[in-house]
Amino acid sequence: MATAVKKITLSSSRDIPFNKLVLSQSNVRHVKAGVSIEELAEDIARRGLLQGLSVRAVADADGVETGMFEIPAGGRRYRALELLVKRKRLAKTAPVPCVVRESGIAEEDSLAENVQRAPLHPLDQFRAFLALREKGQSEEEIAAAFFVSVNVVKQRLRLASVSPKLLDVYADDGMTLDQLMAFTVSGDHERQEQVFERLQHSHDKQPYVIRRMLTEGAVRASDKRAQFIGVDAYVEAGGTVLRDLFQGDDGGWLQDVTLVDLMMAEKLKEEAAKIAAEGWKWLEVAPDFAYGHSFGLRQLRGEPVPLTAEEEATREAFQAEFDRLSEEYADADELPDEIDERLGELETALEAFDDRPLSFDPEEVSRAGAFVSIAHDGRVRVERGYVRPEDELPMEPETDANAGQPDPVGTVPASAAGDDDTAIEPPTASSEPDEDEGLSPISDRLMTELTAHRTLGLRQALGDHPDIAFLAALHALTLKVFYHYGSDSCLELDLKSVGFGTQAPGLNDSASAEAIRVRHESWTKALPKESADLWDALQDWDGDSRSALFAHVVSLSVNAVHEAWNRRPRALAHADRLAHAVDLDMAAAGWRPTVDAFLGRVTKARILQAVAEAKGQRAADRIEHLKKGEMAAEAETLLADAGWLPEPLRTPGRGQAEARSTAESGDAAAPDSAVEGSAENGGETAMVDGDAPAENDEADDALHTIAAE
Repeated sequence: MATAVKKITLSSSRDIPFNKLVLSQSNVRHVKAGVSIEELAEDIARRGLLQGLSVRAVADADGVETGMFEIPAGGRRYRALELLVKRKRLAKTAPVPCVVRESGIAEEDSLAENVQRAPLHPLDQFRAFLALREKGQSEEEIAAAFFVSVNVVKQRLRLASVSPKLLDVYADDGMTLDQLMAFTVSGDHERQEQVFERLQHSHDKQPYVIRRMLTEGAVRASDKRAQFIGVDAYVEAGGTVLRDLFQGDDGGWLQDVTLVDLMMAEKLKEEAAKIAAEGWKWLEVAPDFAYGHSFGLRQLRGEPVPLTAEEEATREAFQAEFDRLSEEYADADELPDEIDERLGELETALEAFDDRPLSFDPEEVSRAGAFVSIAHDGRVRVERGYVRPEDELPMEPETDANAGQPDPVGTVPASAAGDDDTAIEPPTASSEPDEDEGLSPISDRLMTELTAHRTLGLRQALGDHPDIAFLAALHALTLKVFYHYGSDSCLELDLKSVGFGTQAPGLNDSASAEAIRVRHESWTKALPKESADLWDALQDWDGDSRSALFAHVVSLSVNAVHEAWNRRPRALAHADRLAHAVDLDMAAAGWRPTVDAFLGRVTKARILQAVAEAKGQRAADRIEHLKKGEMAAEAETLLADAGWLPEPLRTPGRGQAEARSTAESGDAAAPDSAVEGSAENGGETAMVDGDAPAENDEADDALHTIAAE
């Protein structure tokens, strides 16, 4: 016999005056979360009470109802109503919709109401916001009405840019919210669906992978080309910017690369026209120039344009204000925002006064030229005043200052070295002149003999004065680097600065190149304009200044470039020693293993080895199935901040980032051949001896193999 299904009975509802309600101690919510009481009160004032309270009658000790009702579920709503009553916006006796509970346990009512509540699905929230916007409400009005930030509303509305097909996949739990948000980077539905199909065959479906796929080929807003033309100008010209509202995107991506290149070329042309108006013989204009493009050209030494009386007064006023504020807040732990901002403005203004444009001799300008390009930060880079060898004026032959009586301090030919291997060859001129009663010039032969003795005397004396020897070497090398004519020194020293036949991507915009450029320009400004004044200037400098200049000049002669046609194993071994001595860290110097710089130009095995060394074998296994291009791109992301370096860039004796990562993760990494070295040398790279050519060639071949990949 079938039993009848017991029908449930719902609790009755009724309106109860507010002053008959009290909070219950049975409410399980004790921690505030979500919308504040003030915001909830404003929402009730705007829309009314959308959800009634759950109440129970209060009885006295004898079990007789007192006419009061306690609230075990709905305490936040009660507090919001209470706030409205206190602010005279709601009457004390205003009726409040309530569900009167009689059976069960009060704590169970409170717990069930909070636990059984389901949060709104983000897609539903998006659709609701979209409906409100379509009915005329602005994003700001929607945000104010629901007590969320405008950015949250924009993020939810941005989901409208996702293909309906992908929204359905998300609604069916086919992807995560983070993945869906990644698709909002592009508004092209067809492109989104193509990327989604590619993801179905990929092991890695992380949001950053989706963003990378959608922005392939686009120009980052942080790229120097985008900074040069200006993102606003690009948008005004009809360009599209892909933006990511859900995480930092450095300003987004400029999608129309052709438009970027066109605007860049036009603006460069305009900037070049301004420079050409200065009268230069030639201009070279390009977004980038190879590092060392000015090697072999003489640079003119201009004079800073003097300040006018008004500019000088302004500069002094700025400097006085800067000094006053600096002194006033010298002991402050933290500067007030307005003071910090003002000091920054003054500092920038003073730097502008110090960085004055240079004026050049019009006659020299007429045979010199300039390079116009884009700097790494998007500014116009103008390198003025370079003279090509073919535009130089013919050199006048050197003549003695006193033609009648040559100064015995003459220049000795290179053949007059005076050591055991090189003998002084006396000139084959005629014999000594016949004596007469007048004072005749010293013969060339005697002059050579006398100055040979003087040369040896100078060598001996200079060897006893290291400080003067240092000054003389600095003088000779500085002449070679900063002045066109190097014959102002009697020292037969030379300095070569290597050019780079094969240019690495971004070499001229690298941090090292920029630092060298700034340092070189600083020394150019500090040195005298005429080479004849250099010796006296260097003598007046202190030891630290001389040492700093010497370090800069010598640094320009470093050549640690591996060249397949020019095997120099001993020189490269010395480069290792030099790197160790200066504690070179190429990661700290700004080098990163990008697709263009390394990962896209080596085998998949090397990519996996790099990831395993830096991030552990598990990370390498996760990308092992990818194709070469995708693997390189994923590896670039993984290695971005890992400090990992390929073998040719590592400094012997330095702890490598991959070793630290391996120690932390417990994964075994490949041995670091560049760091281990030989046991005989305590783990350092051994210097190459002359009787081991085969070993040298083997090491050189290893570097060649890496470069070839």
